[in-house]
Amino acid sequence: MIKKNNNEVDGLMNTIIGKDTIITGTLDVKGALRVDGTVKGKIICSDCVTIGATGIVEAEIEADTAIVAGKMIGNVNTTEKIELQAKCEMEGDLKTKSLVIEQGAVFCGACNMKDTKPNLGFLAPEEKEIEVTAEENDDY
Repeated sequence: MIKKNNNEVDGLMNTIIGKDTIITGTLDVKGALRVDGTVKGKIICSDCVTIGATGIVEAEIEADTAIVAGKMIGNVNTTEKIELQAKCEMEGDLKTKSLVIEQGAVFCGACNMKDTKPNLGFLAPEEKEIEVTAEENDDY
């Protein structure tokens, strides 16, 4: 933990939503958030949003970083990283700089990892849509 001011501390889990808790609406969290219960609506977080294995989130998420271990339905937009852990179920679109998908994670949606730096007019990148499908193979 690094103390910034009298009231701000880095690396501290500020808000925890417990397993049997249900919240509907917009959450605006300064610091880290962990969801082990249910959230429906929108989450805006200045740090890391962690959806635990028992967490169910039906919301749009805007955060610095997101870690999903439970069930997530909605779009996730982060400035740094999204991590989909092995037993998660993710349905929605992702926008991030860095994406980690562990083996066993289920992801249904689109991902945009395009650099958000301004285009200076030269070497204009071509935008292409790529469809990726997974087929079951019983040969393994």
